[in-house]
Amino acid sequence: MTAIISGSELASDLAGENPPVLLDVRWQLSVAKAAGEPEFDGRAEYAAGHLPGAVFVDLDAELAGPPGAGGRHPLPDLDAFGAAMRAAGVSADRDVVVYDGGQGWAAARAWWLLRWTGHPSVRVLDGGLAAWDGELSTRTPDPAPGDFVPKPDTAGAAGAAGASGGTGVVDADGAAALARSGLLLDARAAERYRGDVEPIDRVGGHIPGAVSAPTNDNVGADGRFLPREQLAARFRALGAAEGTQVGVYCGSGVSGAHEILALAVAGIPAVLYPGSWSEWSADESRPVATGPDPQ
Repeated sequence: MTAIISGSELASDLAGENPPVLLDVRWQLSVAKAAGEPEFDGRAEYAAGHLPGAVFVDLDAELAGPPGAGGRHPLPDLDAFGAAMRAAGVSADRDVVVYDGGQGWAAARAWWLLRWTGHPSVRVLDGGLAAWDGELSTRTPDPAPGDFVPKPDTAGAAGAAGASGGTGVVDADGAAALARSGLLLDARAAERYRGDVEPIDRVGGHIPGAVSAPTNDNVGADGRFLPREQLAARFRALGAAEGTQVGVYCGSGVSGAHEILALAVAGIPAVLYPGSWSEWSADESRPVATGPDPQ
């Protein structure tokens, strides 16, 4: 099974005998707003129109733990995550399709978490809501409870590709080790990697040895992923040679999940540093590199 699905493929699956569970994960990164500019409200967007049968999932409340020493979007409590997924109708033997407003970051976070915790069949709607050519619904569904119980992929915890297709995790020390011995990709915008600007975290820059790989370069102007061959060529050029262990981080583990999704489309396993720059930069004892990519 591929990691992404087109709008037409999803329509066909929904018309089948065993349609997938749909999760709507619309979300935007919260940054400083101009005076009077409203905050994005994913739940309100969902209420205004969503794919028929889709259940809204709150990234901040259900796909992450409270902000703190572990970063702005640390891994959620697994019992709470499992309860949220079961309430949304997620079962181990039923396909899941996740989508967001189009950027793909939030949907990828849900995809990554479900894959990391053992769900065998999860896909992201490529292009998000805009890729859906059917009608939208304002009805809030009441799905039958699912039976999914999270069982994290511990095989990837040491930095190797995990059993679920490279969805393991590394901590800060593991990320630093990957930057030295493998390939650590920084999925943030290049200017944040260089340290030119830092609108969110304590200090700008990057983990020493990490390679700049903005996740926005994995998609075309329509927000859909580039073809598999193009993605594979991109990551090879960045250093993802056969046998190289690959890790990814971003600001807080959200856009990094999108980079791992792009790597999965390219057929390259990778692990995520969930704390990412928000955790790394908060610890003043950890080194910070600035300037352009040495590549």
